[in-house]
Formats: sequence, C-alpha cells, structure tokens
Amino acid sequence: MAWGGSIILYWHNSFRYYKREANKVIKIVEAYSADMVSFSVGQYGELLTLEGFAKFQFVLKGRSVNEFIGKKWTSSNHNLDMIIERDGVGYGIEIKNTLGYINKEEFELKIELCQFLGLRPVFVARMLPKNWMHVLIEHGGFGLLLKYQLFPPYLGTLASQMETELGLPVKSPKSLFDGTIKRFENWHKKNVNSF
Repeated sequence: MAWGGSIILYWHNSFRYYKREANKVIKIVEAYSADMVSFSVGQYGELLTLEGFAKFQFVLKGRSVNEFIGKKWTSSNHNLDMIIERDGVGYGIEIKNTLGYINKEEFELKIELCQFLGLRPVFVARMLPKNWMHVLIEHGGFGLLLKYQLFPPYLGTLASQMETELGLPVKSPKSLFDGTIKRFENWHKKNVNSF
C-alpha cells in the first residue's frame, strides 16, 4: 500500500465470500491512498473553492502565502492556502479536502497566522468538530463545511466506489453548489460592518 498502513477487516462469521469482498475493499483503499490521488484531490478542492469565491466577487489576493499588506509570518514555515478579499475585509482561507479532520495544532496555528496578518480565518472542510467551530467563531472566523470529500471528475469512478462500497462521504462534482458559497457570502454581508 502506498500509505504504508495496515487494514483490519471484520466480517460476521456467517458471511461466506468474505475473501472476495476483502480484496475489493483493499483495492479501493489502495487506489485512494496513492500519493497522486491525494495530491489531485487536494488540488481539486482548492480549485473548486477558488472558483466558488470568484463567482461571488471575492478577490484572490494570493495563494500559498504567509504575508499580507506588509506583514510576514516568520514563526514557522506554514502558510495559508489563499487570501481573498471583499468590501475591504481580508480572509485567510485554509482548505482541507480530506475525510479526516485537520490536525488540531495546525488548526490553532492557522488561526494564529490569520490573526497576525489581520485576516479573518476561514476553514473550508468536509467537517469540523463542533467545539472547533466555536473556537473559530470566537476568533471572528467561519467554517464552510462541505459534508463531502470532493474528487475531480476523472476520479469519479473511484469516488463512486468509495461511496457505494465503503459508505464514505465522497462526491465528484464539477463545481461547488452556489448555495455553499452563498452561506459564506450571507455571513460576510451580515458581519462586514462589524469587522
């Protein structure tokens, strides 16, 4: 396996053809775990997010950046996936197009990085723990939850297998639903005068 882990599968003792099903599951997990798939899924999440924000007139100010309007983050080698701006308000965007949660230490560090740069932290992710959402709100930020891990269309067959065979929250859309970014835009409009 590309990721170097092991898989433990459990079957009910009355299940006759478990080896066939086990092999099917292992093949799907191996395909999903390939480095190129992980890279492609991550890049696709960024492209969909960028396109979504652009459709709602949020202006891109930088990608893979750790500096903004004369301030540069030097406390670590971390950066933000992108910075966007609208109505004079800057947002530090961190995109996690993964099944699992972002690492807690990284989550806290990205909020700190945004505060240092004078940005509102925004996490675009499949899901975040409720208590992390509370922390994000306390820091003037927003969690744009997608519910699914998003795969590029050319990996649509794999996404479909993961969804149907493994029951994972995976989709392969061509773009984000307008309603997804609209949730963020509504929050922005509601709060823009208080920022």
